[in-house]
Amino acid sequence: MPKLRISEIPSDRPVRVTAELPAAVHRDLLAYAEALARETGQAIDPLKLIAPMLGRFMATDRGFTKLRRLSQARDTSLG
Repeated sequence: MPKLRISEIPSDRPVRVTAELPAAVHRDLLAYAEALARETGQAIDPLKLIAPMLGRFMATDRGFTKLRRLSQARDTSLG
């Protein structure tokens, strides 16, 4: 079985967000939670996967990382 990218859900202070998901994305989220439960032996609320998935996506998006780095450098040089 392939290793899933999300292995644990970190505990952090949450910010409430309401969003609508396409039905296909919701089905995939449920399937991912089921696969993770089989892999870890622990049931997980599929909604708790959204934040780490988004975080992982942004952390691995090279374009976003570059823009963020440039923005931080600009902010540092202005301050």
